[in-house]
Amino acid sequence: METRVRFMWKARESITGNCPALYEADGGYVVQGKILGPGTTASLRDLGTDETAVWVPANVLDRIRES
Repeated sequence: METRVRFMWKARESITGNCPALYEADGGYVVQGKILGPGTTASLRDLGTDETAVWVPANVLDRIRES
């Protein structure tokens, strides 16, 4: 799936690269975060073969309410 993304913000405490971030995309959002371990990924429900999951600090997503 290809979509245009627009950077919104990254983790508040981030001052360098390699940071969890949130992007606005056509009809939704793209989340950049840390790769989950296989045990955590295995515990997710109905993860499609074309899907993945990442971990991000709460403050990355909580800022949606502030904007």
